[in-house]
Amino acid sequence: MITVGLTGGIGSGKSTIAKMFEELGVAVYYADDEAKRLMNSSQQIREKLIKEFGKESYKNGNLNRAFLAEIIFNDKEKLLKINSIVHPEVDRHFKNWVKDQKGDFVIQENAILFENNKQNDFDYIITVTASKDLRIERIIKRDRIDKNQIISRMNNQLDDAKKIESADFVISNIDLDQSRVQVKKIFHELIK
Repeated sequence: MITVGLTGGIGSGKSTIAKMFEELGVAVYYADDEAKRLMNSSQQIREKLIKEFGKESYKNGNLNRAFLAEIIFNDKEKLLKINSIVHPEVDRHFKNWVKDQKGDFVIQENAILFENNKQNDFDYIITVTASKDLRIERIIKRDRIDKNQIISRMNNQLDDAKKIESADFVISNIDLDQSRVQVKKIFHELIK
């Protein structure tokens, strides 16, 4: 089974592009969603997060995302720590998920694929790009957070130029119709 990593900076439209691939019948694994699910369901992760970040990491039995975001997006060491707790579990889950899939290839949508040095875990990498201003506009609309928080998160991600250098395919996600054309082209190349 061919595995494809789909990545891009926050607000680039990775999920939109992933859904376009799903419409073509490709199975997509959303690493961020799975990480959130595992942080709520895995007792082992819960215990490690509480030990590292305190009891405030969970509120009413659920992950306190706002509390953790405030910590990890302002401290690179803490970001690395949470990633070292969560990502091995996500990797294990993904490998098991792939075994159950059909088709020519699967995609893992993963915002921090390069930041976690996971690019060699995939046969191909697709990087989704958009201008910084457009990304900020999208995130404000989607998440209702202020520009400073967005820039703080962007600063924790590798810049597009470095991602593009290491990508097999690049999708410029400015116009949805054009993005759909790019997705179909990549799809046909991957099923050859």
